[in-house]
Amino acid sequence: MYQFSYAEIMEEGVAVSKDRERQVLERSIALLKAAMESDGGKATVEAVYFTRRVWIRFIEDLGDPENELEDELRANLISIAIWILKEIEKIRKRESTNFQGIIDITTIIKDGIK
Repeated sequence: MYQFSYAEIMEEGVAVSKDRERQVLERSIALLKAAMESDGGKATVEAVYFTRRVWIRFIEDLGDPENELEDELRANLISIAIWILKEIEKIRKRESTNFQGIIDITTIIKDGIK
């Protein structure tokens, strides 16, 4: 039987959470790319809905007092999330097609998760 220290278990939990965050962002990027290449139909609706849910959830997590990221980083990420939500809303309203801007920022965030 193996025994793990609390620190090892917590470290593994953080690694799993970060991996999930990367996977969710990769999914959002894939949906946004598909929407960018589509005619604005179902692919766009799916990308907008999924991306919106992801970034709302990130804002909730970043706003949680138990979030261990530095305050400045949390504030910066919340600002980015708000920008993405505004851009996604413009796409939903057909006022913009700035998929690439959202893809680029999301990719940078995804690549920064270590």
